[in-house]
Amino acid sequence: MDEKTIKKAARIIIKSGMLPFPVTDTLMEIMGLLYTEDELKFIIKAFRRKPSLTMDQLREKTGMPEEEIKTLTDSLAKKGALFVSQSSSGLTIYRLLPLIMVGIFEYTYMKKVQFTEEEKKIAVLFENLFDEVRDVIQEKYDTMIPLFRQMPPIDRTVPITEDTEGKEIQVEINEEIEVSPEEVVASQTVNEIIDKFEDIAVAHCFCRQHQLLLGHKCEQDPPEETCFTFGKSARFVSNQGFGRLISKEEAKVILEKCDEAGLVHKAYHPHGNIAKEETSLCNCCFDCCGTFLLWRRGVTPMVNATNYLAQTNMDLCTGCGICVEKCPVDAIIINDNNKSERNDDICIGCGVCARFCPEGAIYLIEGKRTVYVPPPKLKD
Repeated sequence: MDEKTIKKAARIIIKSGMLPFPVTDTLMEIMGLLYTEDELKFIIKAFRRKPSLTMDQLREKTGMPEEEIKTLTDSLAKKGALFVSQSSSGLTIYRLLPLIMVGIFEYTYMKKVQFTEEEKKIAVLFENLFDEVRDVIQEKYDTMIPLFRQMPPIDRTVPITEDTEGKEIQVEINEEIEVSPEEVVASQTVNEIIDKFEDIAVAHCFCRQHQLLLGHKCEQDPPEETCFTFGKSARFVSNQGFGRLISKEEAKVILEKCDEAGLVHKAYHPHGNIAKEETSLCNCCFDCCGTFLLWRRGVTPMVNATNYLAQTNMDLCTGCGICVEKCPVDAIIINDNNKSERNDDICIGCGVCARFCPEGAIYLIEGKRTVYVPPPKLKD
């Protein structure tokens, strides 16, 4: 495959995403495995200036007949490299997807992996690519931090609402936070989200499948299918074979199992705008979730919208340490008084600690906020 073609297409694909991937030999090898040369040439012709186009615009940009374009768009959509959806007026829109967040990486691993040599090779290459991004971020750390602070929330935490005995986790309202009557309040439970949508798809967790190919089995032993998409995203996932459409009832059963495993519910909104309806819902484990792992590895910040903050009733806390073990973001320690102590700046209000506290000592305070934690600086 022509090197210049890969590089040109790579820059266009990177531009459509959030992470500043370097155009390295690793990235070029990934692209050579995931895309054909005809697909890359098409991307260069069509999407150089604008990531979303109609069929008429694609014909105009490429000078190609519609039948030939359709063959390429179908092929790219099947790979998760192109999102195809209908506008409110019924017009078909073709949107170029990035490598990751959300793009070909996620869709590649939504299908059940077969542990082929090619799958393993691509998984290792992506892992190497993340290391290369880390090196770029760390090298330019002081320059990147102000840019990271401008990022919208990558996701929104939706809390677990019941403990292991089925009792509601106590929630207190922070009276100091004023909410405008015009402000859109996003759904605060996963069941509220499920009830909003007629089209719901579920797929395998792409983070866990990627880790499986690298030889790591999830420590939390969750259900295999935990990645939900809604509305037009669900229709795309189903149409392209990345997942399957399910009923609201089945979705809620899966989510109960996610709670039992102690997974974190993370909702995704268009461009991080929580005033808009959710497009998807991930259920994340602490040891496989890409958002958690890339943050810990110094690649990306953790930027999370949440409406809750966990707190501990010190009179009830026995210092057993279960909350420390369960916290997905390492926000809790046992202090010198043998009590649970939380870093409020890091807590994402997921409720996992409250669910598993055997003394019922942890409760949630309600109050909209954004958690921003920069990636750790690995070198001075």
